[in-house]
Amino acid sequence: MGCGWRWGLAALAAGLLAAARPAVAEGVRLEVPTREGVAVSLFWESSAPAEGAQPGAGSMAAKGTVLLFPGAGGGFGRVEDGQATSRNFLVRSARGFIARGYDVAIFGKPSDKTELGYADRVAPAHLEDIHAVLAFVKARSPAPVWLVGTSRGTVSAAAAAIREGNAIAGLVLTSSIVAPDKPGSLPRQDLAAIRVPVLVLHHARDECRVTSPREVGEILRGLTAAPVKKLLLVDGGGPPLGEPCEALHWHGFIGMEAEAVRLITGWMEKPEP
Repeated sequence: MGCGWRWGLAALAAGLLAAARPAVAEGVRLEVPTREGVAVSLFWESSAPAEGAQPGAGSMAAKGTVLLFPGAGGGFGRVEDGQATSRNFLVRSARGFIARGYDVAIFGKPSDKTELGYADRVAPAHLEDIHAVLAFVKARSPAPVWLVGTSRGTVSAAAAAIREGNAIAGLVLTSSIVAPDKPGSLPRQDLAAIRVPVLVLHHARDECRVTSPREVGEILRGLTAAPVKKLLLVDGGGPPLGEPCEALHWHGFIGMEAEAVRLITGWMEKPEP
């Protein structure tokens, strides 16, 4: 049998995701100056924009703001009809956070990089970019900010949590990078310096070599100063499509996006071990 059926399933999944998008969205792409001559793209959508508010304004009623860090080389794709188009788990789940009362900010790419590699995500320049974006987000909404990363984005989110300290409300890590040969692998970072609540969400059937579920416990052991920490292993969703490290496989919580967002936001609202 040829591979046409796989492409058919992938097309069906993409169609279902598109069909699930609301007819009206308020998201916008912004450019945030960070370092001299450098700006970072940012997707912003408010959970409850005030009437007449400028694009990029926050909601006074938001429960919080999630600053999302997609995986792979970073970015959120094009913005079409008020929505970011990347198939990354966090990007395609953005509307789920909106529906649960959270403002959404998605960290994009700096203007001096075509993609964010592993080493880039722990480099001083990247952390400076995140610091500037965090300040930008806080200026738009008084709500507490949670850093949420997936896959390679967990490298960025953890490194930023180490640097930012109590300037953030907490940290959520999904499909975390744990392979010891990768720069910025979470067990190799100074996790003991993180002093905010941390949720680690991982799919029990994740087959990606760099995010093996067997190694995820190392993250919890490293979080010695986090006031609250929890590991959630999930086993729902499907069917997986494509390669094991790609967005539509178990690695990307395919078929259980809404449940994953529910688990994340529920824990953020009441962090407990």
